[in-house]
Amino acid sequence: MAITAETVEKKLRDELEATHVEVIDDSGGCGAKFNTVIVSNKFTGKPLLQRQRMVHACLEEELKSIHAFSMKTMTPEQWEQKQQTK
Repeated sequence: MAITAETVEKKLRDELEATHVEVIDDSGGCGAKFNTVIVSNKFTGKPLLQRQRMVHACLEEELKSIHAFSMKTMTPEQWEQKQQTK
């Protein structure tokens, strides 16, 4: 069964208590390639590698079926700053 963007988004929101999640399925619907933006208070004070490990742990089962997974992890403060510079 293919992984959906909605499944990935729900899991990230629930387990990482993400305040903002964008999941784009770039695989044409087969669930093999995703680009994500994840904003969570749980990332505060954590280096990039630790944030990525948190996401990988959250999606451990799904990543077994996903061939390409790109992520940008930000704290709410970083997200707010990014939105102001647009």
